[in-house]
Amino acid sequence: PFGGEVFRTDGERAWVRRAGADDVPLTPTAATGLVDVNLDPPFPGAPGFRAVELLAHPEFGRHFRPRVGSTTLALAWVAAGKRAAYVTDGGDLSGSVHFAAGIALCRAAGCVVTGIDGSPVGEGPGRGHGLVAAADEETHGLLMSMIRGG
Repeated sequence: PFGGEVFRTDGERAWVRRAGADDVPLTPTAATGLVDVNLDPPFPGAPGFRAVELLAHPEFGRHFRPRVGSTTLALAWVAAGKRAAYVTDGGDLSGSVHFAAGIALCRAAGCVVTGIDGSPVGEGPGRGHGLVAAADEETHGLLMSMIRGG
């Protein structure tokens, strides 16, 4: 709200309201090339996943520019097309007060949302931990390739 934007979803679609104007559908895009990366510990994915290694990957700098953050706002910005993606380590983040609303916005806007291992995010066996929320399949694929060491 301090930025003049309020994001919302009904679980199927997502919108933003700016300065009290009518709601506008969120449209994700990777055009900015900006990727928010959470570098806050703990790092439960280590040694298999380390965000600093993703940032140091030679392909990362060719395709993206990092921004370091760790808030739901970063996910809303992916859904709104202000960021290409958001990456963080962690456990099941789907029920976290810091991530649940942002994950819902991204899904409703049509973003690609998985764990850092590419598995679906959520509770249950075989569910991914951490989070990769990308504006589109291409961006998600590039990031997953880098995360997997490709």
